[in-house]
Amino acid sequence: MATELEYESVLCVKPDVSVYRIPPRASNRGYRASDWKLDQPDWTGRLRITSKGKTAYIKLEDKVSGELFAQAPVEQYPGIAVETVTDSSRYFVIRIQDGTGKRTGILSGTKLGKQVGKAGI
Repeated sequence: MATELEYESVLCVKPDVSVYRIPPRASNRGYRASDWKLDQPDWTGRLRITSKGKTAYIKLEDKVSGELFAQAPVEQYPGIAVETVTDSSRYFVIRIQDGTGKRTGILSGTKLGKQVGKAGI
């Protein structure tokens, strides 16, 4: 019942973000943004970071309609939901999940980690 009384707060909105599909990591070496075609994003849209209770949500949405493309729940930062890349402070790997709970990694072009950290997660 307590979760029904919690409301969702908007912590940050980035109107222009680019998303890139990334292959699985082949080794323990960190992700590198330069390994992907940064001039050819797979998706562009808006990013919103919201908070409900003790969890933040990174939401990737259509710029015009607001339709949800993907989201990543962030229960702690730093953690597995948001990973930095080794060669850039602008790109982060976000572990998104669809409505069925299936997870995958994507590379997002934004200064996301600093915003999640400021949210106190």
